[in-house]
Amino acid sequence: MDLEGRSLPEITVKAVVLGVVLSMVLAGANAYLGLFAGMTVSASIPAAVVSMGVLRLFRRSNILENNIVQTAASAGESLAAGVIFTLPALVIMGYWDGFGGKNFWWITIIAAFGGLLGVLFTIPLRRSLIVEGELQFPEGIATAEVLETGQEGGKGVWIIAKAALAGALFKVGAKGIGLWPEVLEGAMGIKRSLLYGGSNLSPALLSVGYIVGLNIAILIFLGGAANWYVAIPAIAGQHEWPVHQLESDIDNPDDWNVFALEYKTIDPNAPTKEREEAEKHNADVDEKLGKPVGAKEYAWQIWSKRTRYIGVGAMLIGGLWTIFKMRRSLVSGIKSGLEAYRAIGQGQGEIERTEKDISMKWVLMLIVASIIPLFLVYQYFVDDITISLPMAVVMLVAGFVFSAVAGYMAGLVGSSNNPISGITIATIVVASLLLVLLMGKGAGGGPAAAIIIGSVVCCAAAIAGDNMQDLKAGRIVGATPWKQQVMQIVGTLSGAIVIAPVLMLLHQAYGFKGQEGAGKDALAAVQANLMASVSQGVFKGDMPWKYAFIGMGVAMAIIALDLILEAKKSTFRTPVLAVAIGFYLPLELSVPIFAGGLIHYAVKIFHTRRNMPKEQVEESGRNGLLFASGLITGEALMGILLAIPIILLKQIDITLPFITIDKLIVKVIELFGITLPFEPPVGAVLGTILLLGVAYWLYRTARGKAEEAKS
Repeated sequence: MDLEGRSLPEITVKAVVLGVVLSMVLAGANAYLGLFAGMTVSASIPAAVVSMGVLRLFRRSNILENNIVQTAASAGESLAAGVIFTLPALVIMGYWDGFGGKNFWWITIIAAFGGLLGVLFTIPLRRSLIVEGELQFPEGIATAEVLETGQEGGKGVWIIAKAALAGALFKVGAKGIGLWPEVLEGAMGIKRSLLYGGSNLSPALLSVGYIVGLNIAILIFLGGAANWYVAIPAIAGQHEWPVHQLESDIDNPDDWNVFALEYKTIDPNAPTKEREEAEKHNADVDEKLGKPVGAKEYAWQIWSKRTRYIGVGAMLIGGLWTIFKMRRSLVSGIKSGLEAYRAIGQGQGEIERTEKDISMKWVLMLIVASIIPLFLVYQYFVDDITISLPMAVVMLVAGFVFSAVAGYMAGLVGSSNNPISGITIATIVVASLLLVLLMGKGAGGGPAAAIIIGSVVCCAAAIAGDNMQDLKAGRIVGATPWKQQVMQIVGTLSGAIVIAPVLMLLHQAYGFKGQEGAGKDALAAVQANLMASVSQGVFKGDMPWKYAFIGMGVAMAIIALDLILEAKKSTFRTPVLAVAIGFYLPLELSVPIFAGGLIHYAVKIFHTRRNMPKEQVEESGRNGLLFASGLITGEALMGILLAIPIILLKQIDITLPFITIDKLIVKVIELFGITLPFEPPVGAVLGTILLLGVAYWLYRTARGKAEEAKS
C-alpha cells in the first residue's frame, strides 16, 4: 500500500505507549532466549501483529501507527542481543559478581548509548542501502506485507496467543513441575574414544530452526555434528581415559583433562542439614575416587576446554570475511549518502516526506560529540587517560564500520540471521590486541575493557541491522523516516531500562555456564562465554590457539565452498558463520534447530506438490512464522517468570522442580514394597511425544488446510 499522498498520523500517544511496552517485553524475552539458546530472532513481525490486534480496539488507527509501534518494539529485542552477547562475560570472568549496584547502571548506560549510536550510524546509510541499493531486507518486506494484509483482520494475534500459551506450558511442565527433562542426552565409551548424543526438548529452539530455514539449520547441525562426532571422539582417542583424583594428589590441576575431587571439612557445630550435605558430598567423593570419568562428563570437558575453540577460530575468520566482502559497499554507501544530503543543503532539491531523515548536521554533531561519554566510560573501567582516549576513538570508528556491516548483512539475510556475534568477536580480538600493546600482557583489567568495547559496538550493530529492516518496511508502506528514527530511539531507551533488571533476575535464578559455581540449570550464554574466552586468551596467552587455527582453516574451506556455490548460482549456500556457531553450540541445541529446519522444508515441499496458489502459500507462511514466534515468546517469557519463584525458593534451599516424574514413580512403587533398579524414563518419553506434537502443530499451521491446497 502506498500512502505517500495521504496525511495520516504516525507518532500518537497510543502508538508510543504500546511501542514502549512491547519493546520492554520483547527485550526481556529475547534476553532469555539468547542466553538459553545462543540465538535471537527478529520481533518485527510479532510486534506488528500484536500492534494491529491492540490498535484495532481503538476507533481510529492506521497502518502507519502500526508501523511506528513495531519500529519501537523491535528495537528492544535487538538491543537485548547486543547486551546478552557481551556483558554476561564480565560475570563469567569474575570481573563482576553480579548485575546489581553500580553494575546495574553501567549496563543501562552501555545499552542505551550503544543503541543510540546504532541509530545515528545508520541514518547516513539509509539512502544507499535502501533507496538506491538492491538489497532485499527480507524481514522488512515481510513486515510490510503483514502490515498491509493486517488491515483486513486480526487472525494473527490469535495464532500468536495459542502458540505462546503452548510454549509457556511446555516450560512450566519441564522446569516448574518436572514432568519431563529439559534435555535428553547420553554418552558411552567406545574403547579409548566416546560417542555422545543429545537433544533439548524446547519448542523455542524448534521454532528458531523453522524461522531460519533448512539451509541455515543444516549448517548449524553439521557444525555441531563435526565437533561432537569427529573432533571430540578424535581427541578422546589420542589420550588415556581420565580417572577421578584428589586435587591434592594432582601435579597440575589446571590441565584440561584433569578431573579433581576435594573432600569437604565437616564442622561438628554446623547445622544438621549442612553436616548431612557435607557427609553426602564426601561419600560421593569416596565412590568416584580412582574410577574412570563418565563418558558424558568427559565429552563436555573436551568441548569446553578444547573443541569449542574451533568455533572461535571459525567465527573470527567469518567476521573478518564479512567485513572484507563489505568494503566496497561500505565506502560507496557512506559517499552517496553524504553527497545526497549535501546537494539538498545547497538548495538543489527538496526533500519529500517519505525521504526526510533526522537532520544530517545534528547526526554528525552527535556522533562526533559521543567521543566524550565514550571516553568517560572507558576511563571508569581502565583509569588511564592514555588508554581511554585512543580506545574511545577506536570504538567510535569500529562502531560505525560494524554498524554499516550489520545493516548490509540484514539486507542480505535478515535480522534473525545477522552475524552480530561474529562482528563482536572481530572487534574484541582487535581491541584485545590493541590493549595488550597499550596495557601490557597480563593486565588485570584488559579483558574487561575489551568486553566493554565489544558491548558498545555489539549494541550499535544489533540496532543498526534492525533499524534498516524497519526503515525498509516503512518505505514500502509510505512512512516518514525521521519519525521511525525517533521511535527507534524511544524503543532503544525503553529496552535499555528493562534489560538490567532482567539480566539480574536471570543471573540470580539460573546463573551462566562458565562462571564459578554454575549449576546444571545454568543458562548456556554461548556468545558471552565465547567473548570471555577470546579476551582472556589474548591477554593470558593460554588460549588453545591450535584449535582456533584449525577453526580458521575450516572457515577458509567453507568460504571457498560458498564462493564455488555462488559462482554456480546454487540455491544452497554455506555462510561460514552458521557452521561456526554450530561448532560452538552444544549439540543438544543444534538438534531441535535442525528439526525445525526440516519442518520448514516439509512445508515447502507440501506447497510445491499441491501447487498451491501464491496467495495461500504466503498466508500460510506468515501463519507459520507467527506460530513459531509465539512459541518462542511464550517459552521465553515463562522462563523469566519462573525465575521469580526460583530465586525466592533458593532462600529456603528449595530448587525447582521439586521432584521429577521419574523419581515420583519410583517412590510410589516403593510404597508397595517394590524397588526398581533404575528410574523409568517416563518423563523423557512424555517430553519427546509432546514436542513431536508441537512440531506437528507448527507444520499444520504453516502448511495451511489440505482442502484449500486441493482447490
